[in-house]
Amino acid sequence: MNYNQTLDYLYSSTPAFHLVGAKAYKPGLDNTIALMEHLGNPHLGFLSIHIAGTNGKGSTSHLIAAALQQAGLRVGLYTSPHLVDYRERIRINGECIPEQQVIDFVERNHPVIEEIRPSFFEITMALAFTYFKEQKVDVAVIEVGLGGRLDSTNIITPLVSVITNIGMDHTEFLGHTLAQIASEKAGIIKPKVPVVVGESDEQTSPVFIGKAHETESEIIFADQQPGVDMACQLSGDYQSNNIRTAYYALQVFNRTTADHHLPLSVSEEDIAYGFAHVVDLTHLRGRWEKLQDSPLTICDTGHNSHGIRYVARQLQQMMASGNYSRLRVVFGMVDDKDVDVVLTLLPTDAVYYLCRAATHRAIPDTELLRLAQKQELSGRACGSVEDAISAALADADTTDLIFIGGSNYVVAEALKMLG
Repeated sequence: MNYNQTLDYLYSSTPAFHLVGAKAYKPGLDNTIALMEHLGNPHLGFLSIHIAGTNGKGSTSHLIAAALQQAGLRVGLYTSPHLVDYRERIRINGECIPEQQVIDFVERNHPVIEEIRPSFFEITMALAFTYFKEQKVDVAVIEVGLGGRLDSTNIITPLVSVITNIGMDHTEFLGHTLAQIASEKAGIIKPKVPVVVGESDEQTSPVFIGKAHETESEIIFADQQPGVDMACQLSGDYQSNNIRTAYYALQVFNRTTADHHLPLSVSEEDIAYGFAHVVDLTHLRGRWEKLQDSPLTICDTGHNSHGIRYVARQLQQMMASGNYSRLRVVFGMVDDKDVDVVLTLLPTDAVYYLCRAATHRAIPDTELLRLAQKQELSGRACGSVEDAISAALADADTTDLIFIGGSNYVVAEALKMLG
């Protein structure tokens, strides 16, 4: 098989959440454990930091990885989903796993894949962990896929656990209250492993404190610590929370490695440089990313009410500055999100170009327009993401502001077109 044939096999023979949604979700670790045992338990062959949360997992993971990388460490980074290339999910010091590594892993393990029938996510994680062990990373930053307690990545025992925040997302799997969702995320807290929680909340904090007490784990709420004033290459206003969370996670990492007499540490200078150059070091994409200057065109992967709230606030602030004539929004969503709530958060004084990304999970642009009009949002259904972007660019003056978002899929197609 070549690389594209290998990807076709992974997508067609194993359920992939980013393609089919809920049908791909396999709660429980039985398949993961069986697959890992077949591979010789590669997750036991490297140190790790484990990161869960509703939003900000990816940004926080990249920030931590960038600082560790700047400290001279060999850093594995496992995140999901990818935007343009599958290999984005698995990196060492910012470089994606080679195509040949993907091909060889699937060919070598084809019989056990057919026997166990793991999910797409489980196979990808097994590939990542095998690659990190083979490449002898000093530490791997591992982002949880969904939830925490039953997520495939929860087989690791990290040096530090991180939970960025809790919002209403994937409620069909994780629960219908913030406390229930927090309980699932808290499942990554391991006995006597310190945990850093990004945001405290009256509904979720007691859950985290209770779990930490149960596991005899030190718990730190990053938003209750002194502020962090550091330059960052990620320019979204919401990144201030991720910067603070990543900073205190790295402080705990230093204390933990010292306690274990491990020759791993990151200096304040490393953190400052890593945060200021995170995109250059780890090649993170789609986080308040500027795609062009005239008209200014920005994309962002915020895709649920918790994330869109920050996006909408920043767009409104930018328009209030008086620097832009009109806000034009290219917007699409998938069918497992809280669409009605999200639409109530969006600015009403913008022109909307509703689109449908190239996935069967996407809400039809015509249906999205109907729902948007109920919230007094004006615009039109444009069909594909490319057509919506083209329409927005055709209508815009050089002084307008164009925003593209609502879904990772929409951002992915925007990056292919403009990025």
